[in-house]
Amino acid sequence: MELIPAPSPNYDQRPGPPNMIILHYTGMETGEAALARLRDGEHERKVSAHYMVEEDGRVFSLVAEERRAWHAGVSFWKGETNLNAVSVGIEIVNPGHEFGYRPFPNAQIDAVIELMTDIRSRWEIPDERILGHSDVAPARKTDPGELFPWKRLADAGHGYFSDMPAAPGARLSLGDEGPGVFLLQAGLTRLGYDLPPSGQYDEETATVVTAFQRHWRPDLVDGAADGETRARLMALLRMIPG
Repeated sequence: MELIPAPSPNYDQRPGPPNMIILHYTGMETGEAALARLRDGEHERKVSAHYMVEEDGRVFSLVAEERRAWHAGVSFWKGETNLNAVSVGIEIVNPGHEFGYRPFPNAQIDAVIELMTDIRSRWEIPDERILGHSDVAPARKTDPGELFPWKRLADAGHGYFSDMPAAPGARLSLGDEGPGVFLLQAGLTRLGYDLPPSGQYDEETATVVTAFQRHWRPDLVDGAADGETRARLMALLRMIPG
């Protein structure tokens, strides 16, 4: 695929090869503004990504994959916290929830799929380590959000997705407690989220359930674990090796 060089000075050395892809939306009013921000070496909060994908499908190359870009921030997945060190970051142009969140154009998603295929031809990146920013930082981030077509990526061979229908059982939500909540938390922790089981459906649990829904149950993102949310979690746990 054709890459447009747009070097960013915001990077440093990796301790080893990447084994994760983290997808973001830019969350700025225009792609031009986002590209400028990702290349700004003078800003007090320097950020970058390896790639940025415009709505028309153009792909900008900012940081070499062999280097660590600064895109994940404070993050966690399956016990790891320095996710910049192990991930390739892809920024996908979209104004985001703050500036008029909208569906991602087909040309853009086609380019993301082609880019991910290209990246994975060079590095060993398992499907279970293709994640959104909101997965690894659920208390801080909502991107790429519920409009991002995760199922389309999974159908193209990148990541996991399940259309499992609702399972029987009560809807769990804020204030609930007991074994059902404990099992939900344990399942989300096993998937990769930072949610030590307590049996109490607290704000932290609702936040993580919301992040899960943005990725794997986008039709209803409300932070409550209904039967469909729990069924999809169980289906994903069965798909993922180990």
